[in-house]
Amino acid sequence: MPKSKRDRPVTLSKTKKKGRGQKESQVNSIRGTIDSYSSVYVFSFENMRNLKFKEFREQLKSSSRFFLGSNKVMQIALGRSAADEIRPGIRKVSKPLHGNTGLFLTSLPREEVQKIFNAFGETDFARTGSKATEKVELKEGPLTEFTHEMEPFLRKQGMPVRLNKGVVELVSNFVVCDEGKPLSPEASRILRLLGIKMATFRLHLICRWNEDDFELLAKGLDEDSDVETS
Repeated sequence: MPKSKRDRPVTLSKTKKKGRGQKESQVNSIRGTIDSYSSVYVFSFENMRNLKFKEFREQLKSSSRFFLGSNKVMQIALGRSAADEIRPGIRKVSKPLHGNTGLFLTSLPREEVQKIFNAFGETDFARTGSKATEKVELKEGPLTEFTHEMEPFLRKQGMPVRLNKGVVELVSNFVVCDEGKPLSPEASRILRLLGIKMATFRLHLICRWNEDDFELLAKGLDEDSDVETS
């Protein structure tokens, strides 16, 4: 009986080579794409939602290219000093690449890019650990938005509830979350049940480079600051 391919052992050395190969592939992809577009932007993101980002990327596919991944790999691809930068001045693009950031390569006019990014925003349910944007408190009394089958689940989330003639009832006031404080797993689930969305997926332009100019688009950044490599 032939052996299944799934049973073949994979050595750690092979796994490491694959990881290194992926990094090299991204470096080559970025370098090979630079000449196809007139401008390179760095953007940051908050409350990333992969599906919504994929849809946004598809809308700009004909004129632009996005890169996300290791900031350090993207920095290496562009160059982090005058000695290794792949285009004059493009090392400055590497400097803001830290944290939740990515590259946006495009031939669209600057004004159109800013208009597109400023208009983009998708509201969604907040996840565990996100900061509450408002205080949510439920008052004592019937909770008509919940069916009686949900009463055990609500109790597991810490809500002081009971069934009263088949109606879910809150026996005392209950604070789901406080503004500015991280959401617990229970609070996140309750907010979803209540239909309250507190997270907005946004993209922010940080800087722009082309062969003639480099421009900081976000406030509070120093063009001469050190490169971070998170």
